[in-house]
Amino acid sequence: MDLLDELRLLVVRHASSGLGLGSQQRIHIRDGVSIALVKEPTPPAAVMSEPSVAVVGQGVKRTMLNGVPYDYRAGQYLVVSVDLPVIGQALEASPDEPFAVFSMTLEPTAIAPLLLEAADAPRPPAFTGLAVSDATPELLDPVVRLLRLLDRPDDLRVLAPGLQREILWRLITGEQGALVRQIGLANSHLAHISRAIRWIREHYNEPVLIADLAELSGMSASSFHRHFRAATSMTPIQFQKQIRLQEARALLMTAPANVAEIGYLVGYESPSQFSREYRKTFGTPPGRDAARLKVSR
Repeated sequence: MDLLDELRLLVVRHASSGLGLGSQQRIHIRDGVSIALVKEPTPPAAVMSEPSVAVVGQGVKRTMLNGVPYDYRAGQYLVVSVDLPVIGQALEASPDEPFAVFSMTLEPTAIAPLLLEAADAPRPPAFTGLAVSDATPELLDPVVRLLRLLDRPDDLRVLAPGLQREILWRLITGEQGALVRQIGLANSHLAHISRAIRWIREHYNEPVLIADLAELSGMSASSFHRHFRAATSMTPIQFQKQIRLQEARALLMTAPANVAEIGYLVGYESPSQFSREYRKTFGTPPGRDAARLKVSR
């Protein structure tokens, strides 16, 4: 059987078992590894994407970063190198041909030891946040072998770590190897920028000072600004705005506070600015979006 066909069948079989009456299901296989199934196209949803790889067995998904779409389909994989505020949606999915995907987080501590075994890598591309490539048989093979173990829990527990290591090796030595290697390099520009990203995520409702973030990253202000934009496609201010708006949307769906209060909680001093930027990002004013989100829960 073709590896891609087997990947699709394994994801569909195992994810369908927990689907129930819903149209979406994610199954966590072990720490950092999951499969997901979606049986109908989904509306755009704002999420925080972490360093990871997603290998598609069937269907098409779009990940939007700062207005730029990245579509990936059956036989392709997406690499995310840093925490990024993105908007994702399944474009092609149906009950007969659901969107099926295998995902694995990319941990620096797991990648770093493999770099000692790898040959020198080419310089990474100018943009280092997201990348899409075709999945080679060498990459699909350990993914499929890992999924075959789902019927044998003891084998999964013992053998999965080695297969995850093999998947990482295929990524490091593959087309996006330069991008994946950066995740494991403690002194890479990506690692330094990640410190600033973590700070922004943890202090999204506070003022951002570029000089302070540059110092945290061990760079000059101009170098920090250049490398931050290369990694995220955004300026630090734009990045913080996306984090604020995502947090606001989550609060609107769950908290009893009004729109102005939520805008203030996430760092906006002007209700009109909050409403204007929210509408620009999500396509509808925050009050109307909150009502729709609560009805759809």
